[in-house]
Amino acid sequence: MFDLRHQLIEGRADVPRVGSVVELETIPWYAVVDADGTVVAPVVPYLRSLVLDDNRPATAKSYAHDLLRWHRLLWFLGIGWDRATEADASALVGWLRVAPNPQRRRWNPDAPQPGSVNLRTGKPYLKAGYAPSTINHCLTVVSCFYAYHRHYNRGPLVNPVPESRAQRRALAHQAPDGEVQPFRRAQLRQRVRRSDPRSIPDGMWDEFFAALTCDRDRAAVLLYVSSGSRASELLGVTPGDINWARQLIWVVTKGTDDREPVPASPLALTVLAAYLDHIGLPPADEPVLRTRRGPDRPLTYWAMRRVIQRVNDRLGTNWMLHDLRHTAANRMANDPNLTLAQVRAILRHTDLATTGRYLNSRVEDLFDALQQHYRRPRVERTIAPGYDPEDFRAVFGG
Repeated sequence: MFDLRHQLIEGRADVPRVGSVVELETIPWYAVVDADGTVVAPVVPYLRSLVLDDNRPATAKSYAHDLLRWHRLLWFLGIGWDRATEADASALVGWLRVAPNPQRRRWNPDAPQPGSVNLRTGKPYLKAGYAPSTINHCLTVVSCFYAYHRHYNRGPLVNPVPESRAQRRALAHQAPDGEVQPFRRAQLRQRVRRSDPRSIPDGMWDEFFAALTCDRDRAAVLLYVSSGSRASELLGVTPGDINWARQLIWVVTKGTDDREPVPASPLALTVLAAYLDHIGLPPADEPVLRTRRGPDRPLTYWAMRRVIQRVNDRLGTNWMLHDLRHTAANRMANDPNLTLAQVRAILRHTDLATTGRYLNSRVEDLFDALQQHYRRPRVERTIAPGYDPEDFRAVFGG
């Protein structure tokens, strides 16, 4: 057992990809099954409790995939879920730190190297392995899974994932609007680098928009960049969600059932109207953005993501769909006619500090100003007429 854990940590062994996450017709909507297709029983009540606690089905799906990784490790080590220890959690972290992420696999041999930086956008490509935030999320899910079963006197007495006493002390009796005191990371938690959001600079926006090939794509991109909506929110907009007179669209905010209005630019609505005039207005309960090939059906997230990928292939860039929201936020936050509180309301951020991140300047955005700075001649000190240079050197030196 000791050798297996060390082989995982050193990258000399890999956990077999057995089992899967399957959909269910009833709550909790998702379940983890083993290699034989048998449902992993301890996972079902935990995922059901998530849904009953008013979490979204997408949250249950995400947690199910994290628990699938955990159970794959336990199956490989031959350990029952109720006999897991901190050593197994350490093996999980060590394995995820060195294992390749199958979602990052590149089949094109000419594709940029993982982790390299695109010289046009200044954005790094995703690394081949699991991100530190993914590892931390997996640890959180496993910790909550065992805390849930410990509440019902099931599983090990000690949670396999170490807890952070420093975090507990920092958050104890914390006012909702109070400042959180810094605290040390818990054991096994990874350091997550906090980077500024990447938006499309104005100088590259024109070529990005010109690379779009149809009114549907142009309308979608303009709606994203003028409303700041998230990808899934905008893809669910129906004809009844568009207020043409007031230039508003109604979207279901991520993580809630709340339908809220967001503004849209006149240009975005004009292009959207031209697109709908060409394809015909869909039914009232159907999304307005539709597929262009095959049977008529709503445009999916992956299809919209592919639109951005085709633009990247033409321009040699690596923009992402979520960068359109960053672009909208950056433009609004740096508009002197809009306050930060107004921008926060439009973007529907829960914390004003999140909106404030878009006030930071990046080197790529300051290129023109920096070029002028480099070309500016060095200031030469001169002495006003009537003064003796020797007297200046005697007083000030030099």
